Amino acid sequence: MVELVTIATFLVAALASLFMAWAIGAGSSGSTPFAPAVGANAISVMRAGFLVGLLGFAGAVLQGANVSEAVGAELIRGVTLSPMAATIGLSIAAGLVAIGVFAGYPIATAFTVTGAVIGVGLGMGGAPAWAKYTEIAALWILTPFVGGGMAYAIARLLRAELIAERYLIMLLAAFVGVLVANIEFAILGPADAGGASIAQASSGWIPGPELAGVAAMTIAIAIFWAVVVGLDLRSGLESGERHFLLVLGGLVAFSAGGSQVGLAVGPLIPLSGDLEIPLIALLVGGGFGLLLGSWTGAPRMIKAISQDYSSLGPRRSIAALIPSFMIAQSAVLFGIPVSFNEIIVSAIIGSGYAAAGAGGGVSARKMGYTVLAWIGSLAGSIIISYVAFIAVAAVLG
Repeated sequence: MVELVTIATFLVAALASLFMAWAIGAGSSGSTPFAPAVGANAISVMRAGFLVGLLGFAGAVLQGANVSEAVGAELIRGVTLSPMAATIGLSIAAGLVAIGVFAGYPIATAFTVTGAVIGVGLGMGGAPAWAKYTEIAALWILTPFVGGGMAYAIARLLRAELIAERYLIMLLAAFVGVLVANIEFAILGPADAGGASIAQASSGWIPGPELAGVAAMTIAIAIFWAVVVGLDLRSGLESGERHFLLVLGGLVAFSAGGSQVGLAVGPLIPLSGDLEIPLIALLVGGGFGLLLGSWTGAPRMIKAISQDYSSLGPRRSIAALIPSFMIAQSAVLFGIPVSFNEIIVSAIIGSGYAAAGAGGGVSARKMGYTVLAWIGSLAGSIIISYVAFIAVAAVLG
């Protein structure tokens, strides 16, 4: 009888998690990665939604473990989320994100889910995890400055024409190659090690110390990326930039899946232990939810971000996506829930201010509402989830 109750409560929480995954796919992870590419007319809105769904699913399965475990076990101390707490927290967070999707404003998913988990955890009598909050706050605060600053610097370099644009794009491609060589994949390393990067997995091909092998493979992969992009640019600078932009959008979409799936399935981890459900099964289910959200709801938000925030060209879009990819992978590596709306919008602003004219086409009014929505979603989700848990617990005794 107890096991049946456990299964039933897990199924209810799993439905809330699936709704959360759909809302994330329709919102931040489904809309933001390809928004700059759509703004630069490198891909259509519908094709972007289709591709981001597939890439987000792959990222969820291959890179989703770190953030999932952090959301499920590291946001509150002293208690383990109950089925009721997980269901209430996920439902409230998903509802807030869904409101943002249909209203046309990007609600920060990481803020709502983090706040909801903290709210129900405090309602259960748990203690704040201040050390983890410090890590999260540091990334959230630094993201606009690092992402926007890098995007501004790259966009300025592309406009300054100190060196030929073709060679500068190749250097940027080499930098992206360094990042790709060193991001971790679950399937490349031992299960107890949490995965390995491409450079680590292939370092054995180089004789000598492992560090030397990793460095050599990183350089080789960077050169490979630069050469491939350079050859494509020879056939036409504009078309080559658009192709490079699409690749960057794909990398960011993959990273979005690895980060955002944890916001949907993380609260289920404490519940799945009783039923011996492996984490990979939760990641596949969450990835499927992201896929559905991207295919059914993302086009609306893609249009909102790509057209309402800034009129982007290929160069400014490239400048926005490179730091976005770097920040996203840093969050995945350290298991920190991060808002892709914050990452992409900050980078778009940075690249926008590098353009001629005041603000580079960025809508200050739109940005003001967005920042208020971010702050409100964090504070509101904590308060609403806390009150909802206390109220439901009182009714159920």
